[in-house]
Amino acid sequence: MANSVEMATESIEHTEHAAHADASGRRVALLIAALAAALALCEMGEKAAQNSYLTHHIQASDDWAQFQAKTIRMNMYAIQAETLASLPNATDPAQAKKITDARATAARMDDDPQGNNGRKQMVVQAKASEHARDEAFHVYHLFERVVSALQLSIVLASVSVVTRVKPLAWAGGILGGGAAIYGAAVALHLVG
Repeated sequence: MANSVEMATESIEHTEHAAHADASGRRVALLIAALAAALALCEMGEKAAQNSYLTHHIQASDDWAQFQAKTIRMNMYAIQAETLASLPNATDPAQAKKITDARATAARMDDDPQGNNGRKQMVVQAKASEHARDEAFHVYHLFERVVSALQLSIVLASVSVVTRVKPLAWAGGILGGGAAIYGAAVALHLVG
C-alpha cells in the first residue's frame, strides 16, 4: 500500500511537471509567433526600402543621362554658333541671326530657370534623386539588421523549446523585442 501511495505521488508530480512544461511550451510558442509576425512586418519594410532604393537609383541614372544629353546638345549649338561666326558671311543679317539663335539656345540649355530644364537645374534634380536613393539604401540596411536579429531571436526561442533551457527563450524574447522596437523606429523614421 505504501508503494502504491508512493507511485501515485510520483504520478501526480510527473503530471504537474508535464502540465508546467506544456504551459511553458505554449508561452514560448506564443513568443515565436509574435516574433514571426514582427519578422514578417520588418521584411515588408525591408522590401519597400529596397524598392524605393531601386526606384531612386533608376531616377538618378535617368537624370544624369538627361544631363549628358543636354550637354551634348548645348555643345552642338555652341559649335554651330562658332562655325557660323567663322564663315566669311558672318556679318550678313540672316547669318548673324542664326549665330545669335544658336548661342541663345546653347545658353538656355545650360541654364533655363523658366522651364526648369537646363543643365544647372538637372544637376540639382539628379543630386536630389541620389540623396533619396542613398537614404532608401540606408533604411534598407537598417531593416536588414532588424530582420537578422528577429531571425536569430526565433532560433533562440525555438531551441529553448527543444532543450528546455529557459534562458534561451528569455534571450530570444529580449533580442526579438529590442529588434521589433528598433524596426518600428526605423519604419517611423525615428532613427537614421
